[in-house]
Amino acid sequence: MAPEPPDGLDRPGLEHPPSLREQVTQALRAALVTGELSPGVVYSAPLLAAEFGVSATPVREAMLDLVKEGLVETVRNKGFRILGITEQDLDDVTEVRALIEIPATVEVARRAGAEELEALRELAREVVDAARDGDLSEFAEADRRFHLGLLALTGNPRLVDTVGELRKRSRLFGLSALSERGLLLASAQEHEQLLELMLARDLEGTCRLLRSHLGHIRSAWAARSPEDCPPEDCPEQGPGR
Repeated sequence: MAPEPPDGLDRPGLEHPPSLREQVTQALRAALVTGELSPGVVYSAPLLAAEFGVSATPVREAMLDLVKEGLVETVRNKGFRILGITEQDLDDVTEVRALIEIPATVEVARRAGAEELEALRELAREVVDAARDGDLSEFAEADRRFHLGLLALTGNPRLVDTVGELRKRSRLFGLSALSERGLLLASAQEHEQLLELMLARDLEGTCRLLRSHLGHIRSAWAARSPEDCPPEDCPEQGPGR
């Protein structure tokens, strides 16, 4: 199945609409998440361009962006091969994300204002709605905006950029498996649960839930449960330091 063509350029109300190259890049990322573009397969830029209804140039440019991200590789005179990702790669990315995101999110839970956290509730609902509809592409986008929006409350844009790059490399490979097993909705609902824990200033609960939640990006996510999080990994609940 070919990926859905990107939206048109005319988007009233947007001051800076995405370029055609950015639209194609986003569409290709979505196709990677949903499995419409398969690891190991070589895709021709002209053929993809025909599916998108655009010229081959923005497709090549978008593919080169994905090459820089380590998602695809060029195949001379043929096109671009989608790269797979190993269990070890997922372990490594998940570990780095946990080292960054968990303490950062706990700190946000400790210091952020209730209004700042409540502003993310609509995004949490969008994640749930996408999961309920089985829309993996929309789920991935809403999930990205929720987590990066949460981390933005640290006031550290470099941290946000770093996690954004890590997310691209993991590509949320576990989504298809979660959906097929009927577990995507439960994972989505954890976004709302996380917000409630943070609003309650439950720092240990925030840590435990996020540690479990991050494990869901792995195909073998069920190998780790929330109870596997050692108490010393999470802060004791109490007033901020």
